[in-house]
Amino acid sequence: MSTIKPLKKLTSRRQLLLTGLAALTVTGINKALAREEKPLATRNSHSKPKAKKAGAKRMVMLDPGHGGIDTGAIGHNGSKEKHVVLAIAKKVRAILRSKGIDARLTRSDDTFIPLYDRVEIAHKHGADLFMSIHADGFTSPSAAGASVFALSNRGASSAMAKYLSDRENAADDVAGSKVKNKDHYLQQVLFDLVQTDTIKNSLTLGSHILRQIKPVHRLHSRSTEQAAFVVLKSPSIPSVLVETSFITNPEEEKLLGTNAFRQKIATAIANGVISYFNWFDNHKAHSKRG
Repeated sequence: MSTIKPLKKLTSRRQLLLTGLAALTVTGINKALAREEKPLATRNSHSKPKAKKAGAKRMVMLDPGHGGIDTGAIGHNGSKEKHVVLAIAKKVRAILRSKGIDARLTRSDDTFIPLYDRVEIAHKHGADLFMSIHADGFTSPSAAGASVFALSNRGASSAMAKYLSDRENAADDVAGSKVKNKDHYLQQVLFDLVQTDTIKNSLTLGSHILRQIKPVHRLHSRSTEQAAFVVLKSPSIPSVLVETSFITNPEEEKLLGTNAFRQKIATAIANGVISYFNWFDNHKAHSKRG
């Protein structure tokens, strides 16, 4: 029986992960693959987030879903998701900026942006958080309420989460094979430790947002759901996707068309972000004392 030689000093954590992968048995690999609903590594890896200068403002990248040739979901009265979510995102930006947070948009007009590029924009601006804002649809008009989603490395947390992630991930289909190939995700057995920590922070961010939405609007799900959304796959930026309402629900379509509701839901989302940053600072200070 052969012996395993001592490992040489590894130059990176990724090398350590790959070395661990080599030690897995075929059975172990098959089990790991079986737990994966969606592959999570991109063939075109994202750039590293821009380094932040000391004392720089916190930066939140707001991503209004869809745009341009991609209308998103359409309500029974003709409301288009791409227009509704852009209006809400602009309100969230204004609120965050009034609180001293540098908030920016991936798109500020009716423009189509591939899913992969939305994450790249966040990286190039050195975002501390990424938030994609939607008002999606479902096959039944009775589906209603707000939801918040984080990335999953073990499949969708519910049938609805899988339905919505499949729908959102198909947004690039309208742009043809060139864009779709850029967004193609390959199989990854071991999940990077950095991204695992990012998902934990994303789940916490989601809980803060839900806590703020609950008093002002019904929730479709009381806890942060998880699925393999393409726009949530930044390795190092906590990212969530917020479904403000279902535009295919007649009552909620009417709400989404009013300035009052848009302001109300935008305020809740912004307050959730601020609450998360306060939690993060306290958590970081407590860790240092420990």
